[in-house]
Amino acid sequence: MILYPAIDLKDGKCVRLLRGEMSAATVFGDDPAAQAAKFQAAGCEWLHLVDLNGAFAGQPVNAAAVEAILARVTVPAQLGGGIRDMATIEMWLSRGLARVILGTVAVENPDLVRQAAKAFPGKVAVGIDARKGFVATKGWATETTVQATDLARSFEDAGVAAIIYTDIDRDGAMQGPNIAATEALACAVSIPVIASGGVSRMEDLVALRDTGVIAGAISGRALYDGAIDLAAALALLRA
Repeated sequence: MILYPAIDLKDGKCVRLLRGEMSAATVFGDDPAAQAAKFQAAGCEWLHLVDLNGAFAGQPVNAAAVEAILARVTVPAQLGGGIRDMATIEMWLSRGLARVILGTVAVENPDLVRQAAKAFPGKVAVGIDARKGFVATKGWATETTVQATDLARSFEDAGVAAIIYTDIDRDGAMQGPNIAATEALACAVSIPVIASGGVSRMEDLVALRDTGVIAGAISGRALYDGAIDLAAALALLRA
């Protein structure tokens, strides 16, 4: 199982939100590229980046910070937030991003996901963010009646590289991930599923790994707070 350290970007800074609320942002640093370099030095295999402003604006907002990260590190990075058309997908992949994450458009324009996944094999992931099993879009501000599992299954034959599943009520709350829901989703599709939201201690990572079906886990606040030591966690997961 791959551990993805998260760098959430708001106004050019590294932050963590509580349950997706932009007004409940904690700033952890004003140099995202330096933070990325620290994660790489600890041995991470991937980085998970989110343009929070972009998720609300519907277009890239923290592009300068993302580009600074890409220029600083050599590990692959995936990015979500504000990527809603083919031109933006092409722009980010041409600038060295390893994978784009499509969230809102996966609900509103699923054909774009299929088109992008076909055009860029292995470089398109779907972000499914849910409250109580139902998908939320536009920076989690818009609730839908789409069930997370139904949305995931609809891309079964699309060729997407991964599904990033976030339980919004767990995100940033340091209360543990929704292992049951994530495991159920991973069992429902053949697409690799990455868990996000609430990963707050080493035991969470072990529990996710031990399901045997979850391909990855994203952690942010726990790494910044020191609740999880990244190097130790990576060594544990590799063992």
